[in-house]
Amino acid sequence: MVIAYYARRLLTSRRPPGSDGASGDVPGDGDGRAPRSPGFLAELRSGPSVSRIDVPPALQVVRLIVLVIVVVTVPFSTPHFGEGARGIAIAATLVISALAWAVWTFAGDRPRLWIVMLAVMGAAGGALAGLSSLSTAVAVGFVATVSAGARLPVEVSVAIVAETVGAFLITGIVSGTAPQALIGWTAGFIGMWAFGLTRRAYLLRAVEAEQALEQARRAHAAETQAAALAERARIAREIHDVLAHALAAVSVNLQAAEGLLDAVPDKGPELAKVVECVERAGALTKEGMAETRRAILALRDDSGGEAAGYAARPAAAAGPADPPAERLMSRLRALADEHRAAGDTAVELTVAGTPRPLGAERALTAYRTAQEALTNARKHAPGQPVSLTLTYAPDEVTLQVSNPLPPPGTQGPLAHAGAGYGLTGLRERAALADGTLTAAPADGQWKVSLTLPG
Repeated sequence: MVIAYYARRLLTSRRPPGSDGASGDVPGDGDGRAPRSPGFLAELRSGPSVSRIDVPPALQVVRLIVLVIVVVTVPFSTPHFGEGARGIAIAATLVISALAWAVWTFAGDRPRLWIVMLAVMGAAGGALAGLSSLSTAVAVGFVATVSAGARLPVEVSVAIVAETVGAFLITGIVSGTAPQALIGWTAGFIGMWAFGLTRRAYLLRAVEAEQALEQARRAHAAETQAAALAERARIAREIHDVLAHALAAVSVNLQAAEGLLDAVPDKGPELAKVVECVERAGALTKEGMAETRRAILALRDDSGGEAAGYAARPAAAAGPADPPAERLMSRLRALADEHRAAGDTAVELTVAGTPRPLGAERALTAYRTAQEALTNARKHAPGQPVSLTLTYAPDEVTLQVSNPLPPPGTQGPLAHAGAGYGLTGLRERAALADGTLTAAPADGQWKVSLTLPG
């Protein structure tokens, strides 16, 4: 019992937090002391927990082979099977041990049956070893004690070991077994139980290490997410400080210029055209500021992303009453109208196939592709007609923007505007939406083609 006490202290001190279904804190009795153990009988009645151990099929086969060896060899040992009262007792305990062993082997998913059969194995195996101490009968007691130590709480395993040793000593003394066998096999039973306790402690440490590793993984994931959010917040601040402030200043200056032009007394056709251009530039600047705000919100909001920005698009681009299948086409029509009004570029929008919803992220990718392609056409081929085609195929959706290449040697005034990363960004957007994007000259046309699944 002293060994059992210290073994229990060892195992409970290494038990991982939360392994008993509660938190890692040990509840007290109000005076700082740990609660008392419910005792063996109470724990057995409530169904003691059996540690989950995945027994390999090879080990199951070995156990069955050992059982067969015991059943085959014990009847040929002395005293012989069924001869006299001792032989009958050997036959009875052997049959009980074999049946209990067979049921115990396949009762791993039924804890109570597993424990009951192990207890029957211990008692019958101990008695069988005492009756036939010079045979393989001791294997039954060895398997019972090592399994109890490895998979049961200490109080329960102590009880099974005690009944195994008690049955062995009682039947051994009654049957006249040699004292050397009594002492040796008793030590063997206790030693196998100690080996099982070591195995249990190792398993508990493995569970604790696995839980610590999982906590470390979660902490690393949280740190990575925090770093990503911090970087996104930094980018949002940079966009706000650089682009939003610049657009706000441009908008203020355009409003001032519009006021000064309105104050001019003689408004000729050229001046009216200038006023129209200033008003259009002011509208585009305000729209750019709204897009910048949505981009900043998408960077700072981890749940909505750019899809939230697409859904929050104002009614000027897509009416709130538009069905999802029509929303992308409504936005593309509004975009084409903006480019027609902004200059002398002819933009033709064509829709082929039956429209269907693409999802917010893919629809936004298509819209951004059309927006960038139309802007590039205005910059590099001003005055050239632009064809915008949206095709709904059975398994995919294709958006193609094409315009004639400008004559050699001609260059628009906005050809060098921008950072030069527009097409790169479009390819990245397409990849994130599981699509592909190509942009290259073909047949005298500059073609930008986006293909999305769906």
